[in-house]
Amino acid sequence: MRAFKRLLLCSAGLSGICGPGSVALAQEQPDAVSANETNVIIVQARRRDEDVQDVPAVIDTVTADEIGKLNLRDFKEVSTLAPGLQLDTNANGIGGNAKMRGVNFDVNASGNNPTVEFYMNDAPITAGVVLQQMYDIGQIEVQRGPQGTLRGRASPSGSITVTTKKPDLYSWGGAIDMTANDIGTQNVKGALNIPVIEGIAAIRAAGVWDENEVDRVRSIYKNRDPWSRTKSGRISALVTPTDWLRFEGTYQRLDRDQRSYDQIASFSEVNPDAAPSPVYISSKDRLSNYESPRHIRQVFDVYNWRAEASGWGQRLIYQGQYYTQKIHSTENFDKGNAFAGDVNQTTDTRSTSKSHEIRLQNEERLFDMVDYVVGFFDSRNRPHTDLTNPTIVALPTAFGGGIAQIVQTPITSQGRTHEQSIFGNLTVHIGPSTEISGGARHIDYKDESQLFVNGTAITNNAQTAKKWIYSGSIKHNFTPDLMIYAATGSSWRPGINVVGDFNITPSALENSFLHLPAETSKSYEIGLKSTLMDGRMRFNLTGYHQKFKNYPYRVPGSGVFYVNTVALRNASGAVTGLAQQVNNFNFAGAVPVEVNGVEGDVSFDITPNWSLNASASYSLGKIKGGTVPCNDLNGDGIPDATTTAPSLAELQAAVGANNIAACNVSQRASFMAPFSATVQSEYSFPVFDKTNAYLRGLLTYTGKSQGDPGNAWDDVGGYALVNLFAGLRSDDGAWEIGLYAKNVFETTKTLTRTNPLFTAYQQLGFAGQFDPATGRPVFTGPTAATSTSTYTGVTTTAPREFGINIRYAFGSR
Repeated sequence: MRAFKRLLLCSAGLSGICGPGSVALAQEQPDAVSANETNVIIVQARRRDEDVQDVPAVIDTVTADEIGKLNLRDFKEVSTLAPGLQLDTNANGIGGNAKMRGVNFDVNASGNNPTVEFYMNDAPITAGVVLQQMYDIGQIEVQRGPQGTLRGRASPSGSITVTTKKPDLYSWGGAIDMTANDIGTQNVKGALNIPVIEGIAAIRAAGVWDENEVDRVRSIYKNRDPWSRTKSGRISALVTPTDWLRFEGTYQRLDRDQRSYDQIASFSEVNPDAAPSPVYISSKDRLSNYESPRHIRQVFDVYNWRAEASGWGQRLIYQGQYYTQKIHSTENFDKGNAFAGDVNQTTDTRSTSKSHEIRLQNEERLFDMVDYVVGFFDSRNRPHTDLTNPTIVALPTAFGGGIAQIVQTPITSQGRTHEQSIFGNLTVHIGPSTEISGGARHIDYKDESQLFVNGTAITNNAQTAKKWIYSGSIKHNFTPDLMIYAATGSSWRPGINVVGDFNITPSALENSFLHLPAETSKSYEIGLKSTLMDGRMRFNLTGYHQKFKNYPYRVPGSGVFYVNTVALRNASGAVTGLAQQVNNFNFAGAVPVEVNGVEGDVSFDITPNWSLNASASYSLGKIKGGTVPCNDLNGDGIPDATTTAPSLAELQAAVGANNIAACNVSQRASFMAPFSATVQSEYSFPVFDKTNAYLRGLLTYTGKSQGDPGNAWDDVGGYALVNLFAGLRSDDGAWEIGLYAKNVFETTKTLTRTNPLFTAYQQLGFAGQFDPATGRPVFTGPTAATSTSTYTGVTTTAPREFGINIRYAFGSR
């Protein structure tokens, strides 16, 4: 709140220079790839500049102007402008994921091969680097459908490309953007452009400093409030020694610290038959029963470079990138809160990735009818994770029932992947109205991974694969303003190794849910794009069908119960024996999936000062008779609706030597809402000389969704969120002072809900005997035990926020 007041005073202090005739203040202008005066949006979806209305594919664009207008600070907010897209980061800080077109993706399951591929400045990059605070962005493109024959890596559902602003070779410039709100956010972004040698060399420096209160979930105990701080900087250089040669380079570092608490709610909130909680907590309370916060530290270093040479109507491009990730996180293993204090697992992840791509394409159309792209791609990744996996050993009730010992088992997961591929795409223009395009990619993939538990290799996996994928499309312009197209494509992802089950003695069935075969898919799409009313209106509509084989379906929520074997140690650390206990984990199953969907958008300039844009997506993915890991204690082959953790004896009786149960299911493949839509509008009017007032609104609607079929309480009803903006802006967009309100009506919707939380531990027994030499009690056991909580884990919509935003810029911005 103090930051909000400080920025409010700043606004008042600047009012004298925000009026007519003042030096340019700050709305970031769109780059050359943004909307221009004729509403043309230029994209690079097919590796050359094209009007988005000419591309036979669904592409959502987010320009620098939109990012500023809607105060989009965190990249995950981009999903509010792209219905059917869901962007998330994992609670443990290890990466993020994008979900689109009716299928899920979990970075913990399929790590380096997402269903939606991310690119930064034309090079593939993990989602965890991108899903952070945004600053100095030129344009974002969300392209739907199979990708891979034009650049980068194969991805079955789409790609998201992020282009940072480039240095300006001719003009000095700079910008500053400040936001503060009533819920603890302070955000400052800035950029400075310096033409070192006019027309030949320039550098651009940009950065962000952000503090916020994460999701505002607080502990029921006296503890520090949730908090996150992001510090990031980027420096870019551009050199054009001749008109046919161009060099670019970028270095970015992001350092983020966070303490947070996992949100909970009383199970009785949704199940009246559930036992009452010691302290009733509803989802709206935004509370946690963590006694200490979860700590996350992320450090990303990204080096991105590019060289282009042009001649004889052709262009040769080399794109390279190298980045490192260092992530430290803690996670509470006493989720049922059975013991005083939290029992934390500590995880340290370090990984390096590098890629190289050489691409040749035409600048001038061959024979006045042919465009082409051919290239070679090489990518290497080396992930490495060390963690300590805790096993709780509890004292007998007669001795207080507290923790006697925490056995920490060291775990190491490591590996390497290497992909080399060649790709090409050819587009033939048949007259002025018809176009046929086709492409192919040959993938040569190798990987190896190892899992060590207490220094002993539990798994050692390796795979090699060679695979062709293809794409094709045909489009015809019946008029200059009406285009119909059809497209098809295939995709491939290597088999995945799911990390998180550290069972010393896994069964064959258990392993089948950890090490999955390669996924393949085929997609078919038909659509139209139209421009109406002399360019004032656009209407686009697309329908598609996609089939997957061996899609990695990961169990949602708390996962499924399985019999886990752990090692026990004495005080000196020596292994004294093995013990079994109940554990839960989000295993994955390779299943067949079919997806059907429709996407559409319309934009209308109602008057020169009033615009309206709306888009919607419906996508339904279904598993067709797939085998998945499940809770099936009664053995009927149907996933159970569980309300308490089973005892070890109950679980062993149900699963036998398999450690885990399997069910054959036909159900939804995604836990996203099939239908979603967004509507945004802006009205502006002059109030002073060269100064306009504006009103903006953004409404996002998310339809009802179904969660885990084995969880009767995690379905989500439809809901809408409304954001409003008002302020003053120079008519050239150079400065802006505005007030905003996000989630105006304080809509609080429970988005996810787990089964009741539980804690698995080893229980010591006491037979009433004491050691005659020491007088100490003689304990027996230990035996497996579980404690089920009256709380469930939940997540909710973001809290309401009121804020102020000030932007100031000069020169090239």
